[in-house]
Amino acid sequence: MEASMSTAGEELLKSFDRLPEPERHHVASEILRRTFVPTNQLDDVEMAALYAEFAEADRKLAEEGIGDYKRGLASEDAE
Repeated sequence: MEASMSTAGEELLKSFDRLPEPERHHVASEILRRTFVPTNQLDDVEMAALYAEFAEADRKLAEEGIGDYKRGLASEDAE
């Protein structure tokens, strides 16, 4: 069985070598893309937890920003 896989691999490499350069580049890029695509995807529970975490941080930043904005307006009104 291993000999047939080796032969099949050799035939695949030979056919790859016969491709025009742009097609070889495309095939190689696709192989790399599929090989290194992350397989650890977040499930819905993890996504919800991350969303909640970032939503709280965003809310705090927005509140701080509103405070700075109000102080700026008050400063301009005082001038």
